[in-house]
Amino acid sequence: MTVVKSTLPEPARKVAGEALQSTLVDLLGLSLIGKQAHWNIVGPRFRSIHPQLDEVVDTARTYADTVAERSAALGLPPDGRPETIAAAYTLPGSKEGWQRDTDVVQLLMDSLEAAIGRLRERISATEEADPVTQDLLISLTAELEKQRWMFDAENFPWDN
Repeated sequence: MTVVKSTLPEPARKVAGEALQSTLVDLLGLSLIGKQAHWNIVGPRFRSIHPQLDEVVDTARTYADTVAERSAALGLPPDGRPETIAAAYTLPGSKEGWQRDTDVVQLLMDSLEAAIGRLRERISATEEADPVTQDLLISLTAELEKQRWMFDAENFPWDN
């Protein structure tokens, strides 16, 4: 059942919908990884990394809402149910229990890098199909690249 009618032709709507749904899964997963690390990080850099994790979570949650609303505006109901996220999430995830600060930095760098790579593929896929969705994905990519840069700076090898 389609309640909301899209202004996009069906083939373009399908491309945009797939890009938006997979982005929603990545963002909701990133927000959960960020919170899990936030609650379980230990180590000498705890105080600097702890609030940085909240920045990633805030970014992921804000953009998840924007992505879901874009999907709804195209007449495609977004699916952020826990079982959907658990079944479809493929980015690196966190371990159980306490996590050393250096491991958290690496986890976030890896997860963000994977998310950015997937976003760049979706940017290409939506170029012709839906430039509005593409623009949203470009903005999100810039924000996640900024977050990755900040974690990369935390990982600088001072002893080399």
